[in-house]
Amino acid sequence: MSSEASEVPSQGPGGVTMGAVDRPPLRSLLFVPGTRTDWLPKARAAGADAAVLDLEDAVPAADKLAARAQVADAVTRAGQDARMALFVRVNPLDGWTGAEELRAVVRPGLAGVVLPKVRHAQDVKLADQLLTWCEREQGLPPGQVALVPLLETARGLREAYDIARAAPRIAYLGALSTPGGDVERAVGYRWSPGGTETLALRSRVLLDARAAAVPCPVSGVWTRITDLAGLRAFAEQNRSLGYEGMLAIHPSHVPVINEVFTPDAAELARCAGLIAAVEAAQRAGTGAVTFQGEMVDEAMARTARLVLERHGAPAHVARTSS
Repeated sequence: MSSEASEVPSQGPGGVTMGAVDRPPLRSLLFVPGTRTDWLPKARAAGADAAVLDLEDAVPAADKLAARAQVADAVTRAGQDARMALFVRVNPLDGWTGAEELRAVVRPGLAGVVLPKVRHAQDVKLADQLLTWCEREQGLPPGQVALVPLLETARGLREAYDIARAAPRIAYLGALSTPGGDVERAVGYRWSPGGTETLALRSRVLLDARAAAVPCPVSGVWTRITDLAGLRAFAEQNRSLGYEGMLAIHPSHVPVINEVFTPDAAELARCAGLIAAVEAAQRAGTGAVTFQGEMVDEAMARTARLVLERHGAPAHVARTSS
């Protein structure tokens, strides 16, 4: 999979210019309790593109200090693991706890920070400023640590576009739609496995993310652990909308999510064949051509090239005939 970059430059503390940073597409981001960093090998074995060590809801108040130290140690030991990116979900930045967690966990090896309960752009700007200071303290390039705002309030969902543009380090932004959680309570919908009650919400937030040039939007979360058929249907719906991955809460969900968000051989072959047909037509002086019963042109070829580029397949492989 290739990487994309956010296009919105900004300045951090002291006028430090923060340009675009490449963010790899992530199909699956698996939550792991901050108290159970020993489960990271299970996440890796499941094939998760990323693990999210959770210091918020998964950790009781009495255990947060110990969990913080445990997570910081796990980040240090993980280093730059090419097999699985490491994120940390901190507590909201409405008190010292979240800020202290940022300083503890930002170090080489951390791919990003997941920020819960984001209400508006100012929440993001504060997190961005604190992260820049932490990066400077650790000798890291400004903007290296990605920021993933969780839109779990009605206002946050309503202001997704402004939130998405608040800092260039934002990536993987999307709409969550879990049953009985913060989002259901904030919006008031009644969750169903088919997801019809949140379809418009997920679509609008995705459009906001794309309009703000946020790389690699992801959605989630499926909470029915043993219902893999339901998970697959939900993941396929999110992929059809344009999401590139999903958050997950159980290792058994990772293979399903990875499969859904990875084009199969037939899809890649069709992309390669479409590109070949359009390029052949262009050489013959024609802008459009019929391919597998459809009219295609350079716009469709550009889309097909992007699919092959993101998934590591050169445009000449497995070409099909028109």
